[in-house]
Amino acid sequence: MSLLDLRHGFRDEHQRSSAQAIVMQRLADDREQEECRVLMKFWWQLAMTYREVTEADLDRHVSPAKREAVQGLIDAIRRSPEAIDTWIGDMSQRFPPIHDRGYEVWRNSDS
Repeated sequence: MSLLDLRHGFRDEHQRSSAQAIVMQRLADDREQEECRVLMKFWWQLAMTYREVTEADLDRHVSPAKREAVQGLIDAIRRSPEAIDTWIGDMSQRFPPIHDRGYEVWRNSDS
């Protein structure tokens, strides 16, 4: 199924950015480069009308637990804004924030 309709399922920009924040800050771990790259494409897909990523890409490159979380968001978007709110709350509890190691190395290299 196409992911091109995702941006239309959010109540407003705040809700979309809150869902994107979960993907970026709690799912996209830079220690897993390919998974991180695909999850960041999904992050873009939430706001774009053109294809950044496919479900096959997600299936191929994202770990089962994170793939399940992403699928939960896709399903919530297609259900209702209230389902998205529930997903955001659930994922905030399920996945801790990820420490961005690449940014940390870059920031410390300027010192």
